[in-house]
Amino acid sequence: MGMLTEFKEFAMRGNVIDLAVGVVIGAAFGRIVTALVDKIIMPPLGWAIGRVDFSELAWTLAPARLGPDGQEIPAVVIGYGDFLNTLVQFLIVAFAIFMVVKVINRLARKKQAEPAAPAEEVLLLREIRDNLKK
Repeated sequence: MGMLTEFKEFAMRGNVIDLAVGVVIGAAFGRIVTALVDKIIMPPLGWAIGRVDFSELAWTLAPARLGPDGQEIPAVVIGYGDFLNTLVQFLIVAFAIFMVVKVINRLARKKQAEPAAPAEEVLLLREIRDNLKK
């Protein structure tokens, strides 16, 4: 079997295609959550606690300065505001995934709770048994 044929079999498996679809949808969902946090959640939250833009919160360890050759050396900054935004994004994604898993688990429990319909052979055997009793 050629390598191209093996690759085609691998790529056409259901699991690989499902994974690819999941990655694409996950990336799109991540962009939606980023926009939600950056543009909708954090601005009112920052405004409510004192007109703070979380993405600009930072600790400056060393200010910007001019080097010996006259070029500017950028400041050394720890941007904890971006970290806070990312943390909120993570919490939203984690909660959304939790809700999806919760719904899937609920559906799986309902499916397990429903008794399976007896097979056609079992029904026929029951009918024969009932006829023999008469």
